Amino acid sequence: MTDAPTAAVLPGFLAFVAFFALALALWFLMRNMNARMRRMSYRQQQAHRGRDEPQAGPEDLSPGADRTRDESDGDDGRSAP
Repeated sequence: MTDAPTAAVLPGFLAFVAFFALALALWFLMRNMNARMRRMSYRQQQAHRGRDEPQAGPEDLSPGADRTRDESDGDDGRSAP
């Protein structure tokens, strides 16, 4: 038999760089997805927070409830002379 030279092909440095780039991209994607899921969960909690509490109707409001705090204090925002 003849001994033919074997060409041992190893992945090498370029394969390592490609794998590292894919791993880095995956890390950034997962980080972004976690942030979006956290934000979506927070918004969903805020939307559901008021559903269990009864809504205030017109009969629940007192006659002066539509006045702001500044009007009720008599302070119109101007400084005293």
